[in-house]
Amino acid sequence: MLALLIFLAMVTGNVVVGVYLERKVSAFIQDRLGPMEVGKYGLLQLIADLLKLLQKEDIVPAAADRRLFLLAPAIIFASIFAGYAVIPLTPDLQGSATAVGVFYLMAIISIDVVGILMAGWSSNNKYSLFGAMRAVAQIVSYEIPLGLTILCAVMICQTLNLQEISFQQGIYTYEANYLFGIKALGVNVTEWGGIFCWNILRNPFLLIAYVIFFIATLAEANRAPFDLPEGESEIVAGFHTEYSGMRWALLFLSEYGMMLLVSFLGAILFLGSWNTPLPNIGPLRVADWTSGVPGTVWGNITGAFWLLSKAGFAILVQMWVRWTLPRLRVDQLMFLCWKVLTPISIALLLISGVWRLLMVG
Repeated sequence: MLALLIFLAMVTGNVVVGVYLERKVSAFIQDRLGPMEVGKYGLLQLIADLLKLLQKEDIVPAAADRRLFLLAPAIIFASIFAGYAVIPLTPDLQGSATAVGVFYLMAIISIDVVGILMAGWSSNNKYSLFGAMRAVAQIVSYEIPLGLTILCAVMICQTLNLQEISFQQGIYTYEANYLFGIKALGVNVTEWGGIFCWNILRNPFLLIAYVIFFIATLAEANRAPFDLPEGESEIVAGFHTEYSGMRWALLFLSEYGMMLLVSFLGAILFLGSWNTPLPNIGPLRVADWTSGVPGTVWGNITGAFWLLSKAGFAILVQMWVRWTLPRLRVDQLMFLCWKVLTPISIALLLISGVWRLLMVG
């Protein structure tokens, strides 16, 4: 229950900070100031927007399928928020320690496409339906390279438990880590800790896998340059064209919730999870000092700090990409997925299997 409340607060806080930060980041990139009028440096702009949305009428189009129209935002939000149940925030704080956490996460996130299709179809609006159809094609397609890159990390770690994957990438691992994951080199880096134990160095090809994972998560979260389901310049606002007030806000809460969720997942699978990036260097036990012992207050504080820092940096890059790259065409979107990312992901999966044999051989 404690983990649930913490993650709910984190999702809400991510929206509060994320919306303001995105406005400021986009303003900086475009040489503007962004929000400046409401509060010091525009800090109260989000509160003003929230008050405006609370006062807006919740409109349901006369020709819409009322039940499905009202249910769709809740399904989208619930499917994304349910994914936080298996995320390990610290060595000791995790909602559910299920042994198949990765499988659960991939399955539950996939449900949001049902809500998006429901929202578009039930609106009885051709623009909404067009956006929903785009979303189905895009999300289902990009789940292929996304799933393959996740399997690369799972194959290296030999577990679907996200907490076990986290422990393997630090100084408290129960399995010895060798430089680049190759036991034959004879360089045991377990005592070093830090970045040397991260999956991107346990198998250097996983760095490429993380790049593909990051691109695929942009498509999963409908973030530019993969925001075709919304496509404001072409289809008004896509699948949520007919929504207003707090239901519209709930859809955007889900988008920022997805951004945070996939950033957490990427950090856990590839970037050491809640483990410190700083290694022990001779007598300087930097990894010991900045990781803390599991089961202690300091260990949980540092664990939460490192995981949130990694996820926050990934979100910042997502914003940077959005305000830098133009939207892809549908044919370019599918070409990138099926003819570029998927073949590379399959090759990386094969390499990961060979690497695992070298590591334990």
